[in-house]
Amino acid sequence: MNSFGQKLKFSTFGESHGVAIGCLLDGVPAGLCIDETYIQNELDRRKPGKTEFETARKEEDKVEILSGVFEGKSTGTPIAMVIYNTNQKSKDYSNIKDVFRPGHADFTYFYKYGIRDYRGGGRSSARETAARVAAGAIAKLMLKELNIEVLSGICEVDGIKSEQLDYEAAKKSVIYALDAGKEQEQKDAIIRAKNDHDSVGGVSRVLVKGAPKGLGQPLYYKLDAILADAMMGINAVKAVEIGDGVLSASVKGSQNNDAIRTNGFVTNHSGGILGGISNGEDIVMNVYFKPTPSIFKEQKTVTTKNEEVDFSLKGRHDPCVAIRGTIVCEAMAALVIADMLLLNMGSYMEGVLKYYK
Repeated sequence: MNSFGQKLKFSTFGESHGVAIGCLLDGVPAGLCIDETYIQNELDRRKPGKTEFETARKEEDKVEILSGVFEGKSTGTPIAMVIYNTNQKSKDYSNIKDVFRPGHADFTYFYKYGIRDYRGGGRSSARETAARVAAGAIAKLMLKELNIEVLSGICEVDGIKSEQLDYEAAKKSVIYALDAGKEQEQKDAIIRAKNDHDSVGGVSRVLVKGAPKGLGQPLYYKLDAILADAMMGINAVKAVEIGDGVLSASVKGSQNNDAIRTNGFVTNHSGGILGGISNGEDIVMNVYFKPTPSIFKEQKTVTTKNEEVDFSLKGRHDPCVAIRGTIVCEAMAALVIADMLLLNMGSYMEGVLKYYK
Protein backbone atom coordinates (compact mmCIF):
# COMPACT_ATOMS: atom_id res chain seq x y z
CA MET A 1 0.00 0.00 0.00
CA ASN A 2 1.41 3.39 -0.99
CA SER A 3 -1.37 5.67 0.25
CA PHE A 4 -2.34 7.13 3.63
CA GLY A 5 -5.31 9.08 5.00
CA GLN A 6 -9.08 9.23 4.65
CA LYS A 7 -10.22 12.76 3.70
CA LEU A 8 -6.71 14.12 3.18
CA LYS A 9 -4.99 11.35 1.26
CA PHE A 10 -1.50 11.16 -0.09
CA SER A 11 0.39 8.61 -2.15
CA THR A 12 4.12 8.55 -2.80
CA PHE A 13 6.12 7.10 -5.67
CA GLY A 14 9.73 6.55 -6.66
CA GLU A 15 12.89 4.78 -5.56
CA SER A 16 16.18 5.82 -3.98
CA HIS A 17 18.18 5.48 -7.21
CA GLY A 18 15.36 6.05 -9.69
CA VAL A 19 14.71 9.19 -11.71
CA ALA A 20 12.62 10.90 -9.04
CA ILE A 21 10.45 10.57 -5.98
CA GLY A 22 7.21 12.40 -5.40
CA CYS A 23 3.71 12.49 -4.00
CA LEU A 24 0.09 13.08 -4.91
CA LEU A 25 -1.91 14.87 -2.20
CA ASP A 26 -5.68 14.73 -2.58
CA GLY A 27 -8.32 16.42 -0.42
CA VAL A 28 -6.66 19.78 0.23
CA PRO A 29 -9.47 22.35 0.44
CA ALA A 30 -9.48 24.96 -2.31
CA GLY A 31 -8.18 28.41 -1.46
CA LEU A 32 -5.27 27.42 0.79
CA CYS A 33 -2.28 29.70 0.20
CA ILE A 34 0.53 27.43 -0.99
CA ASP A 35 3.83 28.90 0.18
CA GLU A 36 6.40 27.16 -2.01
CA THR A 37 9.28 28.72 -0.07
CA TYR A 38 7.94 27.19 3.14
CA ILE A 39 7.58 23.77 1.50
CA GLN A 40 11.17 23.96 0.27
CA ASN A 41 12.40 25.03 3.71
CA GLU A 42 10.76 21.96 5.23
CA LEU A 43 12.53 19.74 2.70
CA ASP A 44 15.81 21.52 3.44
CA ARG A 45 15.46 20.55 7.11
CA ARG A 46 15.40 16.89 6.10
CA LYS A 47 17.87 17.27 3.21
CA PRO A 48 20.91 14.95 3.31
CA GLY A 49 24.56 15.95 3.23
CA LYS A 50 24.35 19.14 5.30
CA THR A 51 26.63 18.09 8.19
CA GLU A 52 29.00 15.34 9.33
CA PHE A 53 26.13 13.81 11.31
CA GLU A 54 24.30 12.79 8.13
CA THR A 55 24.90 10.80 4.99
CA ALA A 56 27.44 12.28 2.56
CA ARG A 57 24.92 11.90 -0.26
CA LYS A 58 24.15 15.47 -1.29
CA GLU A 59 20.72 16.00 -2.80
CA GLU A 60 19.24 19.43 -3.41
CA ASP A 61 15.74 18.03 -2.92
CA LYS A 62 14.22 20.82 -4.99
CA VAL A 63 10.48 20.31 -5.10
CA GLU A 64 8.42 21.04 -8.20
CA ILE A 65 4.64 21.40 -7.99
CA LEU A 66 3.02 19.90 -11.07
CA SER A 67 -0.69 20.38 -10.42
CA GLY A 68 -3.40 21.48 -8.02
CA VAL A 69 -2.12 25.03 -7.48
CA PHE A 70 -3.13 28.15 -9.41
CA GLU A 71 -1.95 31.67 -8.71
CA GLY A 72 -0.51 30.59 -5.38
CA LYS A 73 -3.61 28.84 -4.05
CA SER A 74 -4.87 25.27 -3.96
CA THR A 75 -7.61 24.54 -6.47
CA GLY A 76 -9.20 21.63 -4.61
CA THR A 77 -7.81 19.17 -7.15
CA PRO A 78 -4.93 16.75 -6.46
CA ILE A 79 -1.59 18.42 -5.76
CA ALA A 80 1.26 16.55 -7.43
CA MET A 81 4.87 17.24 -6.42
CA VAL A 82 8.12 15.76 -7.71
CA ILE A 83 11.71 15.77 -6.42
CA TYR A 84 14.34 14.61 -8.88
CA ASN A 85 17.24 12.44 -7.73
CA THR A 86 20.52 14.03 -8.77
CA ASN A 87 23.31 12.30 -6.82
CA GLN A 88 22.89 8.54 -7.10
CA LYS A 89 25.94 6.25 -6.99
CA SER A 90 24.33 2.96 -7.91
CA LYS A 91 27.70 1.27 -8.49
CA ASP A 92 28.27 1.40 -4.72
CA TYR A 93 25.68 -1.36 -4.45
CA SER A 94 26.96 -3.69 -7.18
CA ASN A 95 28.60 -5.97 -4.60
CA ILE A 96 25.26 -6.67 -2.87
CA LYS A 97 23.23 -7.45 -5.98
CA ASP A 98 22.61 -10.99 -4.74
CA VAL A 99 23.23 -10.39 -1.01
CA PHE A 100 20.73 -9.61 1.74
CA ARG A 101 21.93 -6.78 3.99
CA PRO A 102 21.25 -7.54 7.68
CA GLY A 103 18.73 -5.19 9.25
CA HIS A 104 17.33 -4.09 5.88
CA ALA A 105 14.17 -4.92 3.95
CA ASP A 106 16.17 -6.74 1.23
CA PHE A 107 15.25 -10.18 2.58
CA THR A 108 11.54 -9.53 3.05
CA TYR A 109 11.05 -7.59 -0.21
CA PHE A 110 12.70 -10.41 -2.15
CA TYR A 111 10.52 -13.10 -0.62
CA LYS A 112 7.37 -11.00 -1.00
CA TYR A 113 7.87 -9.90 -4.62
CA GLY A 114 10.48 -12.29 -6.00
CA ILE A 115 12.53 -9.28 -7.10
CA ARG A 116 14.18 -6.31 -5.42
CA ASP A 117 15.89 -3.07 -6.35
CA TYR A 118 19.27 -3.52 -4.64
CA ARG A 119 20.40 0.06 -5.39
CA GLY A 120 20.12 1.64 -1.97
CA GLY A 121 17.05 -0.38 -1.11
CA GLY A 122 14.90 1.01 -3.90
CA ARG A 123 11.40 1.72 -2.63
CA SER A 124 12.27 0.67 0.95
CA SER A 125 14.92 3.39 1.22
CA ALA A 126 14.35 6.32 3.57
CA ARG A 127 14.86 8.52 0.51
CA GLU A 128 11.12 8.09 -0.08
CA THR A 129 10.38 10.09 3.07
CA ALA A 130 11.31 13.35 1.32
CA ALA A 131 7.98 13.04 -0.50
CA ARG A 132 6.20 12.69 2.84
CA VAL A 133 7.85 15.86 4.10
CA ALA A 134 6.61 17.72 1.00
CA ALA A 135 3.05 16.50 1.64
CA GLY A 136 3.40 17.25 5.35
CA ALA A 137 4.46 20.82 4.59
CA ILE A 138 1.12 21.47 2.89
CA ALA A 139 -0.68 19.88 5.85
CA LYS A 140 1.26 22.25 8.13
CA LEU A 141 0.09 25.20 6.02
CA MET A 142 -3.48 24.04 6.67
CA LEU A 143 -2.82 23.72 10.41
CA LYS A 144 -1.29 27.20 10.60
CA GLU A 145 -4.64 28.62 9.53
CA LEU A 146 -6.04 27.16 12.77
CA ASN A 147 -3.05 28.07 14.96
CA ILE A 148 -2.02 24.44 15.32
CA GLU A 149 1.72 23.83 15.45
CA VAL A 150 3.70 20.61 15.08
CA LEU A 151 7.17 20.57 16.64
CA SER A 152 9.80 17.91 17.25
CA GLY A 153 13.34 17.30 18.36
CA ILE A 154 15.77 14.60 19.41
CA CYS A 155 15.42 13.68 23.08
CA GLU A 156 17.80 10.70 23.11
CA VAL A 157 20.82 9.45 21.15
CA ASP A 158 22.63 6.20 21.92
CA GLY A 159 21.00 6.08 25.35
CA ILE A 160 22.00 9.68 26.18
CA LYS A 161 18.73 11.25 27.32
CA SER A 162 17.70 14.88 27.37
CA GLU A 163 17.01 16.38 30.78
CA GLN A 164 15.02 19.28 29.36
CA LEU A 165 12.84 19.75 26.29
CA ASP A 166 13.44 23.02 24.46
CA TYR A 167 11.83 22.99 21.01
CA GLU A 168 13.25 26.41 20.16
CA ALA A 169 16.75 25.14 20.92
CA ALA A 170 16.09 22.12 18.69
CA LYS A 171 15.41 24.43 15.74
CA LYS A 172 18.95 25.84 16.06
CA SER A 173 20.70 22.50 16.59
CA VAL A 174 22.27 20.62 13.67
CA ILE A 175 21.08 17.36 15.25
CA TYR A 176 17.75 18.90 16.43
CA ALA A 177 18.76 18.29 20.06
CA LEU A 178 16.10 19.28 22.59
CA ASP A 179 18.65 19.68 25.38
CA ALA A 180 21.56 22.00 24.60
CA GLY A 181 23.33 20.66 27.69
CA LYS A 182 23.36 17.13 26.27
CA GLU A 183 23.89 18.05 22.63
CA GLN A 184 27.69 17.75 22.53
CA GLU A 185 27.60 14.39 24.29
CA GLN A 186 25.05 13.16 21.76
CA LYS A 187 27.12 14.51 18.86
CA ASP A 188 30.23 12.78 20.20
CA ALA A 189 28.35 9.46 20.37
CA ILE A 190 27.30 9.79 16.74
CA ILE A 191 30.82 10.61 15.55
CA ARG A 192 32.35 7.77 17.58
CA ALA A 193 29.98 5.30 15.97
CA LYS A 194 30.63 6.78 12.52
CA ASN A 195 34.43 6.54 12.95
CA ASP A 196 33.99 2.95 14.10
CA HIS A 197 31.97 2.21 10.92
CA ASP A 198 28.88 1.70 13.06
CA SER A 199 25.63 3.57 13.86
CA VAL A 200 23.43 4.60 16.79
CA GLY A 201 19.71 4.85 17.44
CA GLY A 202 17.73 7.78 18.75
CA VAL A 203 14.36 9.04 19.94
CA SER A 204 12.27 11.83 18.41
CA ARG A 205 9.82 13.67 20.63
CA VAL A 206 6.86 15.10 18.74
CA LEU A 207 4.60 17.83 20.10
CA VAL A 208 1.31 19.05 18.61
CA LYS A 209 0.14 22.34 20.14
CA GLY A 210 -3.29 23.85 19.66
CA ALA A 211 -5.19 20.77 18.44
CA PRO A 212 -8.89 21.14 19.31
CA LYS A 213 -10.91 18.73 21.39
CA GLY A 214 -12.75 15.98 19.53
CA LEU A 215 -10.28 14.76 16.90
CA GLY A 216 -10.36 11.01 16.36
CA GLN A 217 -12.84 8.48 15.03
CA PRO A 218 -13.58 5.69 17.50
CA LEU A 219 -13.44 2.81 17.62
CA TYR A 220 -11.35 1.85 14.60
CA TYR A 221 -9.81 5.15 13.53
CA LYS A 222 -8.62 6.45 16.88
CA LEU A 223 -6.29 9.43 16.84
CA ASP A 224 -3.58 7.70 18.86
CA ALA A 225 -3.87 4.53 16.76
CA ILE A 226 -3.48 6.43 13.48
CA LEU A 227 -0.62 8.55 14.83
CA ALA A 228 1.14 5.35 15.89
CA ASP A 229 0.41 3.85 12.47
CA ALA A 230 1.89 6.92 10.78
CA MET A 231 5.04 6.84 12.89
CA MET A 232 5.56 3.09 12.58
CA GLY A 233 5.35 3.49 8.81
CA ILE A 234 8.53 5.58 8.86
CA ASN A 235 11.74 3.73 8.01
CA ALA A 236 13.67 2.41 11.04
CA VAL A 237 10.96 3.25 13.61
CA LYS A 238 10.53 0.36 16.06
CA ALA A 239 8.30 1.81 18.80
CA VAL A 240 5.93 4.69 19.54
CA GLU A 241 4.72 6.04 22.88
CA ILE A 242 1.74 8.35 23.40
CA GLY A 243 2.01 10.46 26.53
CA ASP A 244 3.73 8.53 29.33
CA GLY A 245 3.72 5.41 27.17
CA VAL A 246 5.30 2.35 28.77
CA LEU A 247 5.69 4.17 32.10
CA SER A 248 1.91 3.99 32.44
CA ALA A 249 2.19 0.24 33.02
CA SER A 250 4.31 0.69 36.16
CA VAL A 251 2.23 3.23 38.12
CA LYS A 252 -1.09 3.23 39.96
CA GLY A 253 -4.29 4.53 38.40
CA SER A 254 -4.32 7.33 40.94
CA GLN A 255 -0.93 8.43 39.58
CA ASN A 256 -1.75 7.98 35.91
CA ASN A 257 -5.15 9.69 35.79
CA ASP A 258 -5.14 13.35 34.74
CA ALA A 259 -7.28 15.36 37.16
CA ILE A 260 -9.67 17.85 35.55
CA ARG A 261 -10.45 21.35 36.75
CA THR A 262 -12.52 24.18 35.27
CA ASN A 263 -9.45 25.52 33.44
CA GLY A 264 -8.43 22.14 32.00
CA PHE A 265 -6.33 19.15 32.89
CA VAL A 266 -3.87 19.35 35.78
CA THR A 267 -1.40 16.91 34.20
CA ASN A 268 -0.99 15.32 30.77
CA HIS A 269 -0.01 11.69 31.30
CA SER A 270 -2.42 10.77 28.49
CA GLY A 271 -0.46 12.76 25.93
CA GLY A 272 -3.54 14.75 24.93
CA ILE A 273 -5.65 11.76 23.87
CA LEU A 274 -8.40 9.92 25.78
CA GLY A 275 -10.46 7.11 24.26
CA GLY A 276 -8.76 7.74 20.94
CA ILE A 277 -10.01 11.36 20.86
CA SER A 278 -8.04 14.56 21.47
CA ASN A 279 -8.84 16.29 24.76
CA GLY A 280 -7.45 19.74 23.95
CA GLU A 281 -4.11 19.27 25.72
CA ASP A 282 -0.76 19.05 23.93
CA ILE A 283 -0.43 15.83 21.94
CA VAL A 284 2.90 14.25 22.87
CA MET A 285 4.71 11.26 21.34
CA ASN A 286 8.09 9.58 21.59
CA VAL A 287 9.20 7.84 18.39
CA TYR A 288 12.04 5.33 18.66
CA PHE A 289 14.46 4.80 15.75
CA LYS A 290 16.76 1.80 15.59
CA PRO A 291 20.43 2.28 14.65
CA THR A 292 20.87 2.77 10.91
CA PRO A 293 21.28 -0.77 9.52
CA SER A 294 23.72 0.43 6.84
CA ILE A 295 27.07 0.00 8.61
CA PHE A 296 30.54 -0.65 7.23
CA LYS A 297 31.66 -3.48 9.50
CA GLU A 298 32.00 -6.95 8.00
CA GLN A 299 28.74 -8.85 8.47
CA LYS A 300 27.42 -12.36 7.99
CA THR A 301 24.43 -13.01 5.77
CA VAL A 302 23.12 -15.19 2.93
CA THR A 303 22.64 -14.68 -0.80
CA THR A 304 19.48 -14.97 -2.85
CA LYS A 305 20.53 -18.61 -3.38
CA ASN A 306 20.75 -19.11 0.40
CA GLU A 307 24.55 -19.32 0.43
CA GLU A 308 26.34 -18.08 3.56
CA VAL A 309 28.75 -15.20 2.92
CA ASP A 310 30.70 -12.48 4.72
CA PHE A 311 30.50 -9.04 3.13
CA SER A 312 31.26 -5.35 3.72
CA LEU A 313 28.85 -2.61 2.68
CA LYS A 314 29.77 0.41 0.57
CA GLY A 315 27.83 3.62 0.06
CA ARG A 316 26.85 6.76 1.97
CA HIS A 317 24.62 6.47 5.00
CA ASP A 318 23.41 8.31 8.09
CA PRO A 319 25.21 7.30 11.30
CA CYS A 320 21.99 8.18 13.17
CA VAL A 321 18.84 8.04 11.06
CA ALA A 322 16.74 9.54 13.87
CA ILE A 323 18.14 13.02 13.20
CA ARG A 324 16.55 13.51 9.80
CA GLY A 325 13.79 11.11 10.79
CA THR A 326 12.39 13.58 13.31
CA ILE A 327 11.44 15.91 10.45
CA VAL A 328 9.52 13.05 8.86
CA CYS A 329 7.74 12.46 12.19
CA GLU A 330 6.55 16.07 12.14
CA ALA A 331 5.28 15.71 8.58
CA MET A 332 3.34 12.53 9.30
CA ALA A 333 1.84 14.00 12.49
CA ALA A 334 0.71 17.08 10.54
CA LEU A 335 -0.91 14.92 7.87
CA VAL A 336 -2.79 12.90 10.49
CA ILE A 337 -4.05 15.98 12.36
CA ALA A 338 -5.14 17.70 9.12
CA ASP A 339 -6.96 14.55 8.02
CA MET A 340 -8.69 14.27 11.41
CA LEU A 341 -9.78 17.92 11.22
CA LEU A 342 -11.49 17.31 7.89
CA LEU A 343 -13.08 14.08 9.15
CA ASN A 344 -14.40 15.87 12.22
CA MET A 345 -16.33 18.53 10.29
CA GLY A 346 -19.39 16.32 9.91
CA SER A 347 -19.40 14.78 13.38
CA TYR A 348 -22.61 16.54 14.43
CA MET A 349 -25.45 18.43 12.76
CA GLU A 350 -24.43 21.87 13.99
CA GLY A 351 -21.21 21.60 11.98
CA VAL A 352 -23.09 20.48 8.86
CA LEU A 353 -25.60 23.30 9.21
CA LYS A 354 -22.84 25.91 9.67
CA TYR A 355 -21.29 24.85 6.41
CA TYR A 356 -24.43 24.63 4.28
CA LYS A 357 -26.27 27.61 5.77
